Amino acid sequence: MKGITRVIAVELKLIVRDPMSGFFALAFPAIMLAVKMRNGGLLPGGLPVIDAMVPMLSVFVIGLAGLVVLPATLAQYRERRILKRLRATPASPAMLFGAQWAAHTLLAAIGTVLLIAIGLVAFGLSAPADVAGVLLAWALGALSLGAIGLLIGALVPSGRTATVIGLSVFFPMVFLSGAMIPRETTSGSMRAIGDLTPMAPVVETIRGAWEGDAISPATLGVMVAISVVAGGVAVRVFRW
Repeated sequence: MKGITRVIAVELKLIVRDPMSGFFALAFPAIMLAVKMRNGGLLPGGLPVIDAMVPMLSVFVIGLAGLVVLPATLAQYRERRILKRLRATPASPAMLFGAQWAAHTLLAAIGTVLLIAIGLVAFGLSAPADVAGVLLAWALGALSLGAIGLLIGALVPSGRTATVIGLSVFFPMVFLSGAMIPRETTSGSMRAIGDLTPMAPVVETIRGAWEGDAISPATLGVMVAISVVAGGVAVRVFRW
């Protein structure tokens, strides 16, 4: 247990020290929040914009860490033959995936806490109505999107390719799922397409719990299913 904790701590330090990863996971969402809040106001239905934007952008952070940074890290390790060296150790693919997921999830957690702090101090963010629901939805979102990132990282040969694939998966989902543009302001067709993405259940549950809506067990089940299927396939197809 101590060894895994040490590996996670080292991985997190390496991620944070990477200027691009640190900027896009920590600073960029905060800048986006400030830009989005220049006009402020209310969304259709009367919800303050800030109370929607912070939960939404928390999903942006989760997706960026899990779908872009995580697979790129794994692929870079493969490209630099670090995985070949790890193969000679007792480390299994599941152990490696667990450490990588935990480190990148901690990065997303730091980015989310930063967003909440800015929202509270600068824009009058309301406290979540269901804290336990938000935490559960956030964790399952990190698990499901991180599992997809692990699947990408399990196969892609280079860090550059992993970044391109990760961004190609990440940005369409961000725009369609409601992680960047409030769903209340988008067309019905755009919402229908967005509902088919793995990111949509994460946005729905985190926003719903923050606003006090009941969380759908079926939606939670979808995130669990994505985690199990994508994570299981990633372990099976993983290449050192």
